[in-house]
Amino acid sequence: MARRPSRSSDSAPPVTPEENIIDIDVSAEMETSFLEYAYSVIYSRALPDARDGLKPVQRRILYMMSQMGLTPQKGHVKSARVVGEVMGKLHPHGDAAIYDALVRMAQSFALRLPLVDGHGNFGSLDDGPAAPRYTEARMTAAATAMTADLDEDVVDFEPNYDNQLTQPGVLPSAFPNLLVNGASGIAVGMATNMAPHNLREVVAGARHLIHNPEASLEDIMAHIPGPDLPSGGRIVGLDGIRDAYRTGRGSFKIRAKTAIEQVSPRRTGIVVTELPYMVGPEKVIAKIKEAAQAKKLTGIADVLDLTDRKHGLRMIIELKAGFNPQAVLAQLYKLTPLEDSFGINNVALVDGQPRTLGLLEMLQVYVDHRITVVRRRTAHRLGKRRDRLHLVEGLLIAILDIDQVIQIIRAAEDTGAARQRLMTIFDLTQPQAEHILELRLRQLTRYSTLELEQEKQRLEEEIAELAAILDSESRLREVVADELADVAEKYGDDRRTQLVESEAAEPIVPAAAAAGKIDDAGSHLQIPDSPCWAVLSTSGQLARTTDRSSLVHPTRRTRHDALRSLVATTARGEIGAVTSLGRMLRIPVVDLPPLEIAGGKINLNQGAKVKDFLTLGTREELIGFVPLDRVIALATAEGRIKRVNPEYPLNRDEWEVIALKDKDTVIGVDVAAGDDDQLVFVSRAAQLLRYDASLVRPQGRAGAGVAGMKLGEDDAVIGFSVIPAGALHEEGAAVVVTIAAGDGTLEGLESGSIKVSDLSEFPAKGRATGGVRAQRLLRGEDHLTLGAAVLASPLAAAKNGSARTVPAEMARRDASGVPLEQQIDAVASSPEAIARFASSVSA
Repeated sequence: MARRPSRSSDSAPPVTPEENIIDIDVSAEMETSFLEYAYSVIYSRALPDARDGLKPVQRRILYMMSQMGLTPQKGHVKSARVVGEVMGKLHPHGDAAIYDALVRMAQSFALRLPLVDGHGNFGSLDDGPAAPRYTEARMTAAATAMTADLDEDVVDFEPNYDNQLTQPGVLPSAFPNLLVNGASGIAVGMATNMAPHNLREVVAGARHLIHNPEASLEDIMAHIPGPDLPSGGRIVGLDGIRDAYRTGRGSFKIRAKTAIEQVSPRRTGIVVTELPYMVGPEKVIAKIKEAAQAKKLTGIADVLDLTDRKHGLRMIIELKAGFNPQAVLAQLYKLTPLEDSFGINNVALVDGQPRTLGLLEMLQVYVDHRITVVRRRTAHRLGKRRDRLHLVEGLLIAILDIDQVIQIIRAAEDTGAARQRLMTIFDLTQPQAEHILELRLRQLTRYSTLELEQEKQRLEEEIAELAAILDSESRLREVVADELADVAEKYGDDRRTQLVESEAAEPIVPAAAAAGKIDDAGSHLQIPDSPCWAVLSTSGQLARTTDRSSLVHPTRRTRHDALRSLVATTARGEIGAVTSLGRMLRIPVVDLPPLEIAGGKINLNQGAKVKDFLTLGTREELIGFVPLDRVIALATAEGRIKRVNPEYPLNRDEWEVIALKDKDTVIGVDVAAGDDDQLVFVSRAAQLLRYDASLVRPQGRAGAGVAGMKLGEDDAVIGFSVIPAGALHEEGAAVVVTIAAGDGTLEGLESGSIKVSDLSEFPAKGRATGGVRAQRLLRGEDHLTLGAAVLASPLAAAKNGSARTVPAEMARRDASGVPLEQQIDAVASSPEAIARFASSVSA
């Protein structure tokens, strides 16, 4: 067993390291360290360079993508590959920070002119991007303009973090990226926030500054009136923008682009198609719900986000009935991100130092940078062409006696001797001799004296042109201006953001609300309960007027239409709509589309269609509007008559007002509150019956009515009217209009006859009798297609809505009518197309 050597008793003691303790003032060290950290954040991370408008990480991403050849002509590569190249070679920071910067440069809603062409999910205003292993990227065409000519000594290169590679300190930047795409960043003790602008406008301002170095800020603002945000919207108030352009600091308001539309037959809505910068629809919807739940915002029925890739942003804010859309919109601007503010703080690096720049200063820094880039590029190209010209001149000398050149090279002992012999015999310079020695024999086959002479001439012309640019400052500036114009033409587009000088007038608030006398939240947003008319036209359009004063004595004819039903009501009242199946529907008047009255007439072009506004059955149609507080009369095709008391349920939106037998339908309804009112029936067999309304006792809504007119076999009531008692005793105040036709009439042919006679000529008969003859039928006629008792100046209206006034002098002594085509030939193409005559108006 091996013995462990014994420890020597006289071994040397361990050496104690020499103490080196330095006393440092903590406050001084903290100050120095913090200043170094702050300078690093400001210069190397958060603030953009005023020349190319890029932060270091953005510049390194674009430069590395350019080195990787990721141009628009090449395919996309994984974003993770780009991030790895940038992180491993140029940017010694985390991959998340690099990927975030790459993503922002690819987002069209963040940058006015994106620099990265992203393929995959690069996020939205409400959601983040996918991981870099899932997305792909390459440069956009605009990004290639940012990195163009980097190989022509246009900018200075600096070492990377480990001194193994070099990177550009700034990009050539063929367009003013700082103004076009803006910037945002938070450094230590300072921050920057710059708004995007329109490329065409910025280039126009830069070119004006190039041609006019002494231009004022007002001259530049004539070309650059304000920011142009990627999301569009409206900038309201330009004073803050002028302050920012002058001092580098200011703010402005951005409002969403909205339109008030009839989103459904019963709903008015605010349609949002553009939002403020960096505001997403989900954020807006969340704020609306939050304000509504807190009772700060009223009048909102629903919010729908219909945004998609094909149609872009579309958000619909549906309003409750009775609320003023303009007033609700003003509240939305106040309480939600539909209106946002943007604070401009133009801080950027100039010569390595942070400075707050106005518009003129930012443009001047860029123009100076671009002039420097073009000057250095021109000098580089000039040197390259001069070097090439020198070599071409040497080739021209050598090619004249190529055999001797070959013999000299073959006879030489080494390269140095061959070079020296060529320089001595042909009087060549060393670069010329070196170039000849480096030529391969197969290259000599493509050289000829003529080609070399042409190349020499071309090089001399290019050298003269480049030298002229360098010798003339004006020529140099013109080249810069022309290149900017080319970039604007390639990549520029129209302005998206609308500039508004001042805020629009706020909605008028009632005096009670202004004085604080209205306690209910949002009550001042509601439409006032002003008198109006609820109207229904023959073509199936329904609406309400905005007032009643200009239509005191309403005519039944509107522009391109005639009114079938007209009820005096108020904007916040309710009316009833009676259908052919005996149903009554409760309709809030405020739900009807509002229409203006012009010249005593109503334009129903913007009204709602009955089929879109009401839910009707397959063979059900709307007969007319009636007030809910007056006695009404209904007549059916089988001759039933019913007067209904206004005792309707308050908690239901629809109910029956008459119990109909099988296949019977309601054919007319009107107000019949007075017992002296005349109930007038007209049947298909040309019979007319009238009698006082007192013969029909008003009933409840559950009754089936009573017999109103006695009908023969195959006969039916085709017209029913209620004529006020006073009109019966005035000559010409109430007339009867009937139209006769025959079953054999071909479709589209105008035939039959029309008759107009005074209602007082027809004697009153008892209820449930057959009445008297209304019109004698001529040869070929066997029934009436239409009959009605109306007030003076009746109108005939076709189903397409066209209307004509019917002449009153149309009665014959034999009680027959006159040919239809002679009187209302423009009304319809056939008697069957006649829809209805307007009935009386009950105010």
